[in-house]
Amino acid sequence: MTTRVFITIDTEYSSGLYTGPTAADRAENFARSIACVTPEGPSGITHKLALLNRHGQKAVFFVDPMPALVWGIAAIEDIVGPILDAGHDVQLHCHTEWLALAGAANPVPGKPTGTFLYDFPFEEQCRILDYARATLVAAGAPAPIAFRAGNYGANDDTLRALATIGLHYDSSHCPALSTGGSRIGLGPDDRDPLGHMGVIEVPVGAISTLSGGLRHAQITALTLTEMLAAIRHARDNGHESFTLVSHSFELINRRKQAVNHVVRRRFVGLIGALAAMRRVETGTYAETPPLLRLTGGNATLPASPLRTSIRLAEQFVSNAFYGAR
Repeated sequence: MTTRVFITIDTEYSSGLYTGPTAADRAENFARSIACVTPEGPSGITHKLALLNRHGQKAVFFVDPMPALVWGIAAIEDIVGPILDAGHDVQLHCHTEWLALAGAANPVPGKPTGTFLYDFPFEEQCRILDYARATLVAAGAPAPIAFRAGNYGANDDTLRALATIGLHYDSSHCPALSTGGSRIGLGPDDRDPLGHMGVIEVPVGAISTLSGGLRHAQITALTLTEMLAAIRHARDNGHESFTLVSHSFELINRRKQAVNHVVRRRFVGLIGALAAMRRVETGTYAETPPLLRLTGGNATLPASPLRTSIRLAEQFVSNAFYGAR
């Protein structure tokens, strides 16, 4: 059996760095959040695309089209174009924080605002998601079939809304963050793709912790050793897929525009190692979407005192030398 690893990259401008609607403001945000320009060269999506293609690997870029509300469709075209040109998958992401910056351009009657999709009732979520999907397609992307909510901020109404507008997959459930983020009616034991509210929910991967909980499979949250061990564990235990999360800006400190060498080494090492790993391949929603897990358990990689100690040391170095992103 081959296990597909879904390298999912939430690709987004920062509403927190938004300073105005002009082209210069957009260019500055693009440099910090998408291209990730640093004195050592770019470490954003073009860097990741080149690395992926060098090793023959695929990734899924969940692109947030909501900044088109303030900067127009060209702001999204500049993201979608390079991803598609490099042969990778573009799917839908959505940060509703941009509605508060949109003013009269807010597409929802009454101009409501909210930080998370779950702040909105079902009908308003349908309108927001329909706008986001149409904008992503207008920017040149194929019609998306998969979605992830910004900040994982989805609920069951979000999944119903996705089904209503014709999307088939969601990846907003993060079992390791069951007390925050997503409000989807699933729990920490729901760790494999499953049908829920009319769509297939594809949970973010996780590993077990020494305290008996879970830690999410994000590039900034796990060491390279932990990610590779988790993928091998998934493969050896018959899991059809394993989902990893990254962000377009995750390899740098955006405010300092400086490379975070700890996180970049993780990402570079991950892509190289996946290319050489037996019975593992990277997947996309467009070509090889996740399959429902019909049999077997959903055990995660057991906790390891050694791996945990190494992670704590790495995180200390990352925070001390490179700061928060």
